[in-house]
Formats: sequence, structure tokens, C-alpha cells
Amino acid sequence: MRILFTSDTHGHLFPVNYAKNCPENSGLFCISSQIKKDDDTLIIDGGDSLQGTPLMTYYLEHKDEYNFHPMAEGFNEIGLDYYTFGNHDFNFGYDAIVDYANSMNATLVCANVLDKGGKLDIKKHVIHTMADGTKIGITGAVTGYVNVWEQPANLELLQVLEPMDVLKEEYEYLKDKCDITVCVYHGGFEEDLATGKLLSDTAENQACKMAREFGFDILLTGHQHMPVEGVEIAGTYGVQPPSNATKFCELQVVKGDDGLSISSKLVDVNPVDERLQYIIDEHGFMDDLTDCVEVWLDQPIGSLENEIAPESKIDAAVNGSKVAAIFNQVQLDFTGADFSCTSLANDPLGLKKEITVRDVLAIYQFANTVEVKQVTKAVIKEALERCAEYFDYDAATKEVKISNVFLEPKVEHYNYDFYAGLEYTFDITRPVGDRVVTLKKLDGTELSDTETYTLSTSNYRATGTGGYECIGKAPLARSYSEEMPDLVIDFIRKNTPVGEIVNSKFKIVY
Repeated sequence: MRILFTSDTHGHLFPVNYAKNCPENSGLFCISSQIKKDDDTLIIDGGDSLQGTPLMTYYLEHKDEYNFHPMAEGFNEIGLDYYTFGNHDFNFGYDAIVDYANSMNATLVCANVLDKGGKLDIKKHVIHTMADGTKIGITGAVTGYVNVWEQPANLELLQVLEPMDVLKEEYEYLKDKCDITVCVYHGGFEEDLATGKLLSDTAENQACKMAREFGFDILLTGHQHMPVEGVEIAGTYGVQPPSNATKFCELQVVKGDDGLSISSKLVDVNPVDERLQYIIDEHGFMDDLTDCVEVWLDQPIGSLENEIAPESKIDAAVNGSKVAAIFNQVQLDFTGADFSCTSLANDPLGLKKEITVRDVLAIYQFANTVEVKQVTKAVIKEALERCAEYFDYDAATKEVKISNVFLEPKVEHYNYDFYAGLEYTFDITRPVGDRVVTLKKLDGTELSDTETYTLSTSNYRATGTGGYECIGKAPLARSYSEEMPDLVIDFIRKNTPVGEIVNSKFKIVY
């Protein structure tokens, strides 16, 4: 048999890069154009489908105007058989999930999500019988960190259980009833797959632990966006595709007298061809939606006094980011907090002088909201020490580079934070954890050891994710439902032309 596996498609349906306004080799329609499904093939998806492109941002705000769901159209075109939830699928609330699930032809399998609203048909497992009679037991789960990240309002009608306990029960049920057992897990590998080194002791990613404690034949993973062509851990065969529907996993499974033989490869998504164009033409009923998206994206919202050239990751981290300064100023103005911190997406970012909605969505790619935490000087210092861990310094060459801690197993530039309202200095010749040598207010006064301050940050960082447990544990002062892309758009409109913003004093020494 053959399994085709996608995960973390993040709203990529058409072969379009909306930020750059150009074609790209990605999307569910591209995948559909190059696969041929037969009776010996199962097609499975690992979640995170609803968030990630302006197409889905626009659709989710106007879904009542359309009688189709874009991503469901893509998965139905592929011939998807089974899918599970990803953590970002919860970002838009219960009704958005119901809208998506009810538009899908595939079966939803997610054993650790309970529906309290009664509108979802979620299976804990399925037993799929292939044409030759082979029984495939399939279960699924999403990382339990949904409970850490997600806004409580979005989980009022859903309960997310810890996946390890649930999947143990599912494996015990399936193992004697099936020839092959498959777990679809929206989570990743917590160990370096080459060395076995533990990369994180949190429960965000638990694939290695699952492989060792359970006996699933196949573990289809996601969430990390890390290309894993194939790995065997304790007799379990695991794979993971990268994000944005640029590749998919193809597994070949042969059942012989000596057991299962499993091989796999990552398949690149093809460029536009006649078959793809035919599929897009077949979905011409979506033209109104795509036209509206383009009009919306090209709406002018304001300007900068001077263009911001794309900032490389290391230069921005060392010298400061003009883009991050804008984000922090948006948060400071909106919340009135004492200090603010923000991060940037993995790619180099800049802004043209004349700004459209498209430009803002290109530089702020997530539907984050804003929260304000009550913090002490000790909390701020501990958070800044985590930021300072971003740097490696070679004393022999005097070269500053990015630490592998932020590059492996997943590239996480977005876990380096830029602060506003502070004067701070890192001495990166010092040991990790003892690099913050200056920490003052912008007026030069020292922070008090006994006073409490307010820190504005994203709802993502407010959970403590990314090594910032100190922020996660800090008391919540207030939270807001407005999403940052909308706040950035409003800020630019109100302050056009936006001049260079200087809201921090930062330097590194070595």
C-alpha cells in the first residue's frame, strides 16, 4: 500500500505567494495535479490548514458570504481520506472549525479532542480495510499545548486532552484488530534525530516518546515544519513534511512474511502545468473570492517617510529592527504598557514606502492578539537572558553568529524578541544566562527590584512558549481580542507618513 501525507499546509491552496504577488510551487491544487489515487492508496493530513495565507484570513472574515470552504475544496480535490486537527486550527473559534469539518469529505480522526458543542463528528480511531483485506488502524491527536496557547474563548466548546494518555488507549485497542497501525500526530520530535539529544523537556513535541512507549507501525508527524524523509525509532517509522504544501510525504508499505517493509520520500510540488490549470479552471466558482482577496490586499493604507530594506536576521538582532520597532510601538500605543516585546517571522522583512494591506500581512503573518503581563525586573532580565542566548561568539575570528539552539531541529528566529521602552546591553563573551549587563529605563534610571511593571506582548509569547517560561508565569494584567495585523494597519493609517521609530536603546558587546 501507499500513504500520501500532508501536514501544516497553512492555507496554501493556489500556487500563489500573496506577499510577493507571484506564482510559487505550493498548494493543495498543485499536489492534486501530480498524484493518482488508487485502491492501494490512503491520503492523510496532519492539521494546521486554516491559518497562514491572506486567502484564509479574508475567507474566515467573510465565510458567511460563500457556500464553499477553500481548504476543504483542496483536500476534497486531492481525495483526502483522513485528517486530524493542528493547533492553529483552533485559532478562529468553534464555528470556524465546524464550517471546515462539515465541508470536508474526509473523516476527522482526533482522539484527544472532545466536542462539547455537538456539531462535530470526531472519531477516536478508524479501521480502514484496503482492497486486499488488509486492515489499517488509524488514530490521531494534536499537541496538548493547544491548552497553553489558545485563547480560552476558542476552547469553550472543545476539550483537548493530553495526547500520551489517550493514544496509549487507542494503540491498545487497535493493535490486535489491525494488520498495520498508524498514528497521525500534530506534534514533532523532541530529540535530535541524528544524536538523540533531548531538544526540549516540554510536552509540546512528544513523537520520540510515543515511538518508544507505544508500538504504532507508522507515526505521521507535523507541527515542527521540519522535513523528515523517514526515521525509525524503536520499531516505529516516522515522517514529517515541511510547511506550506511545498512537499508531501509518500510512504510505500509492503507486508511480507517477515513483517512490514516501509520506505518513504519527500516529493516536491511541481510547477504549474496543464493538469493544474485544468483543476484551477474547474474551481472557477471561487473566482469571486480570489478577486476580492486581491482587491483587499492591494488597498493602500498609508506610507513610511523612508523605505525599510529587508533586514537580515543577524543584522536585525545585532543592530535592532525598524520593523520590530513599529510592532512594539503599536503595542505600546494600544495598551499603554511600560514596556513591549515582539518577534519577527523567520524570513528577512522590510517595508516599501507606500504600504498596502498585502505588505502588512507579509511582515506580520500570524493572527496574534495582544496581552499585558505584570512583570518584575527579575522577570525582564530572565527573558532578556533567553534572547541573549540567540548569539554565538567565536573569540578567535571575532564572528557573531546565530546559535544552533534557534536553528535546530526547527528554525526559530521568531523566538528572539526585540524590546521597547528599555535600555539594555548583552555581553556575548559571557556565559549563556549571564549576558545582560545593562538594564534600565529609556531615561537612564535603573529598574526597581521591588516595583511591578507592565509588559505588552503577543498572546503566543504570553504563554511562555519559546523558552520564556518567566513571562508565562507572570500574572495577566489585561488581554485584548484585536489581532495585531489589524492594529498595525490602523497605526499606519493614523500616523502616515510613519517616520523612523526609536523606542529602545540596545547594543551587544564582545
